[in-house]
Amino acid sequence: MLGTDRRRLLLVLALAVVVGVFTATVPLLRDWFDLRVYYGAVDTWVHHGGGIYDYRVPGTTYGFTYPPFAAFGMLPMALMGLRTAIVVALLLNLAALTLVTGILVGPELRRYRWFGCALAACLLALFEPVRDTFSFGQVNLVLLALVLSDAWLLSHGRGRWAGVGIGLAAAVKLTPALFILMLLLGRRRRAAGVATAVAAAATALAAWAAPDASRFYWTDALWDTTRIGRLDYVSNQSLQGMLARLVAPQEPSRALWATLALLVLCLWARRTSRALADEDWTAAFALTGPAACLVSPITWVHHLVWLLPSFAVLLRRRRPRVAAALYAVLCSSVVWLWFDDASGLDGFLGSNTYTWITLGLLLWLPVGQPRPARPALSRRPSATPAAPSTAAPAIAAAPDQPSPSSSGGAAAIGRALFTGRAVPARAVPHSRA
Repeated sequence: MLGTDRRRLLLVLALAVVVGVFTATVPLLRDWFDLRVYYGAVDTWVHHGGGIYDYRVPGTTYGFTYPPFAAFGMLPMALMGLRTAIVVALLLNLAALTLVTGILVGPELRRYRWFGCALAACLLALFEPVRDTFSFGQVNLVLLALVLSDAWLLSHGRGRWAGVGIGLAAAVKLTPALFILMLLLGRRRRAAGVATAVAAAATALAAWAAPDASRFYWTDALWDTTRIGRLDYVSNQSLQGMLARLVAPQEPSRALWATLALLVLCLWARRTSRALADEDWTAAFALTGPAACLVSPITWVHHLVWLLPSFAVLLRRRRPRVAAALYAVLCSSVVWLWFDDASGLDGFLGSNTYTWITLGLLLWLPVGQPRPARPALSRRPSATPAAPSTAAPAIAAAPDQPSPSSSGGAAAIGRALFTGRAVPARAVPHSRA
């Protein structure tokens, strides 16, 4: 079916049409809401003499919620108009997504040339956390790219430079700080020290340049969830969001949330340690993303781009059906069916669908290197050596002959991520056009 470039082009065009129709009809377009918050905060700070945390989106309580260092990183927006800032944000997110994809499945996609890249672009455009990140003008793809750059360094034996990306990401947003603990679990003390030093230096620089803003953030804004949004809002797919919807309109128990978060962290530490014992950095990073999403008080749907490494692990470990099923659910926007009312058993299960997926990945994502299969042994070893086989020896196919299996190419995608193992050439479809 996909043996020629012409047929592949027709498939890509058909998928592009589906993506366009779906994006225009099913999801809500976010109108660059978060980018407008960033832009308004920087504009107020630079051009109107206000503080970083003084700006509120007109008619709402939403304001800037990141540490002051993040505002310093966004200072170039003060030199451009809003439309230009939107274009720059799109290009940055596109570059970050390209880097993330390249780190996770780059070698496999390159073997399929333009077709693999086009197919991956269509699939990612349908993924709700990715399309929301673009539509909101969010920064999580950039942070994911920074963190995965350290994963690439560690998996390729270049740990001397590892930790800078994680440190910068943790200085911009607190959630990636969990990756520093992951480095300590993996006994990469140098990388953990670099990450901690970079995060501390960036935070100290912001405190020196904007002491009032830093003091306000760490003593007030950090603890004020009204600046972010309601805890029971259906987009909050964290453990605390689940508890908030369960007891709404009352406040969820902080003690219960802390207990559940501690249990999740213990589970994460156990499974991540197992992955690190086998030097499986892909799985270690893939487990840390879901754990951070679960324990964070607020995990909006677009934050779930941190689940992307989990899909790479599922493909590498030959779980394409599981990956496809989870991908389909995360494209469906199903949680928004309970936007108005999340009460009852159906509300508890349905409104937390993405939370269940995140928890399931933390529990059952394959970790460690696959074990080689043991040869079958008879119960009673024979004392007589086996007679030589009279069967004709198998003849290897010539390099120019097609593979007898038509599924070899599809199975090759997702294998050997971060391991450097080459995909067999016979698994790659060749164009006859």
